[in-house]
Amino acid sequence: MSVHDELTSVQRCLEDLNRSLGRLEKQIDSRGLEMRRVRTDADHLRESVSLLRDSVNTPAAERKPELVTISDAPYDFNLWTDSDDEGLGARDRHAP
Repeated sequence: MSVHDELTSVQRCLEDLNRSLGRLEKQIDSRGLEMRRVRTDADHLRESVSLLRDSVNTPAAERKPELVTISDAPYDFNLWTDSDDEGLGARDRHAP
């Protein structure tokens, strides 16, 4: 099977799961923590498969991350005057 066919199959299974969960919610307390978690997990899975489908349909040239140029110029030290060096303490104090 092709990737498109597999994704369509997964989508159908998720739709079946969604219908089954709807029927189950009518039979048990749908406000319970367990049911809410299952419903949320199913929703997340549907969203993830949708993102996967979008990424497969996007040409490889469009999936490459945009490069960001970082300047070699030194940072303005005034940006860091109100912060401590992590793990080293403030510049004007000595470590114990």
